[in-house]
Amino acid sequence: MEVVTILHSAPPAALCLTSHMPKLRRVTERGDCMGRAPESDSKRDTDPSRIHLCSRVVIDFDPAAPFPELRQLVAAVRRSDWPAVAAFFAGVTDPDDHEYAVRLVADVPGSDAFLQAAAQREPGTLAQVLHAARLISVGWDIRSGARANRVSAEQFAGFHDHLRRAERILIDVTALEPGNSSAWVQRLKINRGLQLGQAEVRRRYDRLSRHVPHLYIGQAQVVQQFCQKWGGTDEKLHAFALECLRGAPGGSLAPISLLEAHLEIGMDWQNEANTVAYLRRPEVRTEIDEARARSVGHPDFRASGYRAITAHNNFALLYAKMGDLAAARPHFEFIGNHGGGFFWGYFGDEKIVFSALRSRALKA
Repeated sequence: MEVVTILHSAPPAALCLTSHMPKLRRVTERGDCMGRAPESDSKRDTDPSRIHLCSRVVIDFDPAAPFPELRQLVAAVRRSDWPAVAAFFAGVTDPDDHEYAVRLVADVPGSDAFLQAAAQREPGTLAQVLHAARLISVGWDIRSGARANRVSAEQFAGFHDHLRRAERILIDVTALEPGNSSAWVQRLKINRGLQLGQAEVRRRYDRLSRHVPHLYIGQAQVVQQFCQKWGGTDEKLHAFALECLRGAPGGSLAPISLLEAHLEIGMDWQNEANTVAYLRRPEVRTEIDEARARSVGHPDFRASGYRAITAHNNFALLYAKMGDLAAARPHFEFIGNHGGGFFWGYFGDEKIVFSALRSRALKA
């Protein structure tokens, strides 16, 4: 069987990023709108410090869109090409990148039978994790994003059944591989869906952190669990977010958890002006600036990481919403046309909100 090798490359966002934010300079790169060199070139620029401009004015929230190798991964799943899928994951060393790709695979419609068969057939734990992640994705789709009082008993039954099936798989995976970070992240998601509680989510996060400390996507699950809407408190959420912010080394994605916590704490679904007022509080602004300095603004920040675009999206949104368009601008310049994360949708249609705020920020 032919194995298709999927190459890894830097994300084609908006501008050339030099050593760190906010030192940005405009460049003109040869290549297509996804940052790939023309076919006549023998090599493609994969220097993670060089980020390319996509000239099309099309807002794209597809998490695979900025990365050619991730689009190839999705295509491999759609054609049920396990060797290509396994080859891709064999080349991923960063835990946040790994889980990002797991999530992509899990969200491919119609991949259920392929991933289940792979889990039954293939050695190792990768296929098990991908199959479990798909069960979780399907389970949340069954539940839908509606409020609990609008979800039927049948929906809840299907939702919980899928999560329990995934949990059984992942218990075995984490017993065999205690450091399997993507498996632990899925178990953090399950914790919320099965309402296993605050203490259990912290226990799972601590188990993850023993092996992979400061993992942003794991922290993001705890942030959601500690929100009031999932039984937490603002005080507990803020304390955890500060722990993430100040406990991680410079250049980490971990400080992004602080942004997400502040957005959840300050969000007023009935009156956006109250949300804006919260974000403009001096103490909140100071912490957001600190998060920026410790993450995307740090010399050690990995601009080529899959979640770099998500991080810059979060900063662009918060700075723009608090009215500091000049601070938002470099983040919009980095991400170009690529929206990321789910927080844009808190303020309306994500593409409309993104486009409107970006247009204003780029004129600042």
